[in-house]
Amino acid sequence: MDVITWTGELACHLQAAYRMTREEIAGRLGVHSQTVAGWHSRPTIVPRAEIQSALDTLYEKAPAPVRLRFARLAQPPADTTAQALRVAIAVVVRRGEVLLVQGRSGGLSWQFPAGIVKPGAVPEVVAVQEAHGETGVHAAVREHLGSRVHPATGALCEYYEAEYLAGDAANLDPVENNAVAWVPIASLTRFIPSEQIYAPILTALEAHA
Repeated sequence: MDVITWTGELACHLQAAYRMTREEIAGRLGVHSQTVAGWHSRPTIVPRAEIQSALDTLYEKAPAPVRLRFARLAQPPADTTAQALRVAIAVVVRRGEVLLVQGRSGGLSWQFPAGIVKPGAVPEVVAVQEAHGETGVHAAVREHLGSRVHPATGALCEYYEAEYLAGDAANLDPVENNAVAWVPIASLTRFIPSEQIYAPILTALEAHA
């Protein structure tokens, strides 16, 4: 896939494809880590010409697996307008841990707190409201990690990194969930296989591990 103009979103996809932290990709590109943070918070921003060139070079030097991951991340969901179901997911972080719920459907699988976004609702508000409703944990959104059509469910998923504010984690929705837990970020893939986790989530969590 050829990139004509890099945006903040595409630069973040390249970071995720390389599986680099913000500091690592900033070092490779010769920019400040705050510049990379700006790409995450403002995905439509267009970096200046010298950074465009640095991104071109980093992409051109990428090995095949990185290029493949980038192509998958950068591919826009063709059927977004046809999606009837939109879901907001909260990735709540607290001192090296991430909040998970164990849903009763799908064989008691672990997942991040999530809720359906109804027409007119704001996804990031839904994300933190559902996290609180399911677990009792209050959180605040730090940044939008991206969106995708989920490969298994077909739902349009919006992912948000959220900071823990207060509350003890408890299973407040026993009909839908079997358990709630704070899981060490370093052990996350023991609960959710890495290939099932949206790549930008793994990238964002590296800074908190």
